[in-house]
Amino acid sequence: MNFKLSPSDLTYLYEGCKFCFWLKVRRGIGQPSMPMPGIFSAIAGRQKGFYADKRTEAFCPALPPGKVILGEKWVESKALAGSNGHSCYIKGKFDAVLEFDDGSYGVIDFKTASPSDKKAEMYGRQLHAYAYALENPGVDALHLAPVKKLGLIFFEPDTFDQQSPERQFFSGRVIWTEVARNDDSFTQFISEVMQIIGSEAPPQPGSDCAWCRYRDETKDMTLGGRSQGNKVPSETLLCPQCNGSMTLKKGKYGEFWSCRRYPDCKGTRKK
Repeated sequence: MNFKLSPSDLTYLYEGCKFCFWLKVRRGIGQPSMPMPGIFSAIAGRQKGFYADKRTEAFCPALPPGKVILGEKWVESKALAGSNGHSCYIKGKFDAVLEFDDGSYGVIDFKTASPSDKKAEMYGRQLHAYAYALENPGVDALHLAPVKKLGLIFFEPDTFDQQSPERQFFSGRVIWTEVARNDDSFTQFISEVMQIIGSEAPPQPGSDCAWCRYRDETKDMTLGGRSQGNKVPSETLLCPQCNGSMTLKKGKYGEFWSCRRYPDCKGTRKK
């Protein structure tokens, strides 16, 4: 099976709970999504629009001469061989790519937060994943090489002011944090990830994972205190191709069970 690895999951989900990471990658069962306050999406969108086509000299003299050429584009890597006959590929959407005057490239992410070494290390996985996918693309995927710079632009609001009765604004520091390119460390990290998702047995739930605690505390309960009768719960049905969970769908010839990882996996069962 060829499993998809999201750069953001390699950063947030893997760090938070390897059991939940295994469930999402192997079985297509993700943690319930929590709505992000719209203000953060608005800030990110304005940042990306502001930096589009800008020269590095205008916003970050620490970077080599060049300019922002791409924003929010999908990347997809070629397959990486793993354990137990499995493989994986990286697919995700970066914030921005720069092209330097010497013909090399850089990948940057925008963060509204205070910088720290721990954040730089964690987000570095995400940036390395984008760089790997750009330099080792899958069929018809975006290809840019070499990627020589990785980094984060932190916006740390610290001042609130009012221009007029109708206009208020935040201002704050903008901090460039470079992430050193370390392909050996990233390769070792991906090997660790592949060992986990290549195993038929999931890792132990994370001790601080709220979702795992919720599952444990409610696993013996039934909806509304009533049993489900003779109905087979969808979570007990496993995909015949990838062994993942399935969901009930309605097609041209009636209802059927489809793998939750569709279209990456096209396993089906009759109802």
